[in-house]
Formats: sequence, C-alpha cells, structure tokens
Amino acid sequence: MSFILDPSKISFSYPPPTSDMSKFANTLVDMGFTGWELVCDRRQGPDELNIKEVASVLETTDLNITVHLPFSDLNLASLNEPIWNETLHQMKEWIQLMSPYSKLAVVHPGHLSPLGMHLPDLAWQRNIQGLQQLCDYAARFDMTIGVENMVNMEFIFGKYAEEMLGMIELVDRDNLGLTFDVGHANTNKAVSSFLEKCLDKIVHVHLHDNKGRRDEHLPLGEGSVDWATVTGKLAKLDVRYVLESRTFEFAQQSLDYLRAL
Repeated sequence: MSFILDPSKISFSYPPPTSDMSKFANTLVDMGFTGWELVCDRRQGPDELNIKEVASVLETTDLNITVHLPFSDLNLASLNEPIWNETLHQMKEWIQLMSPYSKLAVVHPGHLSPLGMHLPDLAWQRNIQGLQQLCDYAARFDMTIGVENMVNMEFIFGKYAEEMLGMIELVDRDNLGLTFDVGHANTNKAVSSFLEKCLDKIVHVHLHDNKGRRDEHLPLGEGSVDWATVTGKLAKLDVRYVLESRTFEFAQQSLDYLRAL
C-alpha cells in the first residue's frame, strides 16, 4: 500500500551518536527516510568540530536537513537576564552554524521559572521578545523558525492551539510558523483543536504516539492518536514530517504503520 503522507517528505529525528554521522545518515537512507532533523543540544548533535560532517552528509546523500535548536537548561521566557541572553546566544549560534545546510529551525517556547510563576505576563512578554529576536536573526539566512507546541506539563507555554495562535500573532514575523507536534498535542487532548484552528500556520510536523498522558514517543499505532484522521488532514500540507523515534526499530515500525494506513 502507498503512503497517505508524501514519502519524499518524511524525516527521522533522535539525538544520534556523533562519532559516525555518515554511517547514521546512510542507515536513514537505507530505511527510506529522505530527511534528518539534527538535535543541536550539546553532546547530542553536531558541534563546531564536526559540522563539516553535516556537509559531507549532504554531499553523499539526498537527505534534507532540518535543525532542532537547543533546549536543555535554556528558557526563552526567563526573567533572569544572563540566562535569557545565553538562551538567545546558543540558539543564534546554531542558526548561524547550520544556515548553509538547513532552511528550517525548530524551537521550544519558554516556560515559567519560579520567578516567572509570580510574573507570568512578564515571562510571556519575554518569550515573545525572544522569538522575535530569533526570527529576525534567522531572516538574515533566509531561514524559517517553527515554534513547537508543547507537552502536558505545568508551567510551560504552548500547550494549546489558541495559545500558539496568539504567540505567532504577537511575534508578527513572516518567517515564523508552527511546528505541530502530534504527540505533544495528544497529551493535552488537543490534536483535533490544532488541526481545526492551526492548519494554515503549520510549517513543520513531528510524528510520534502516546496513550494521552505522558510524552512516551511510542511507534505510531501503539498509542491513542487517530492517525488515519491526522494524516488525512496533514497530507494537504507542503511540509516535512519528522518521525521522532527512540530507536531505528521504532522508526521502521512507524514507517510500516504509515504504509498500511
């Protein structure tokens, strides 16, 4: 059977071993993936020393590269000025480093720190300002920023469709859209809401499954997401679909599931 989603637009993402990026990339090609989303957290993705390997991957394969900007220990909504500045510094650094190889970067919105819990409106404004700075910087390199909807966790921005629409509207940049994470939306019982309200804002998609409570990153079909409905609506979009799988085995299982829909 054939894919509902365009198979030429299906990527893989999971923090890879950085010791042999070429071998990792060739495995993706052999499995049938056409793209690779590089997670640029420290010790997980490429760094200044092996960035040339990314160029080698592009020279030896046809993989489309997208970038997931760093998120560990960072916060776009931080009210601590040095932390906020360092967050922007690291994200901008990766935008610049990866700009020759990628035209889209995924970013997590900010979250409420203990201080931010007391000043949520100010933290929200910081989040908007941070996204504006990232978009303006990315525009220098003709890159799009896809801000990702988030998992069901307290004190984090970006869980619901209306919230993401408001965020994108307030940032007010032509190169900002939504990275629609289906698994994250499912933990908030918000998949249908996102597909109904945000379809025209989606510039990128993350695919993984769960049972509706935790961010389990299960293979497609092992959780509670209605994939027939979801893929039917997403297939209308000219975007890249990224399978976020914890193992190659999970990735293959998800590919087989998509073929069987």
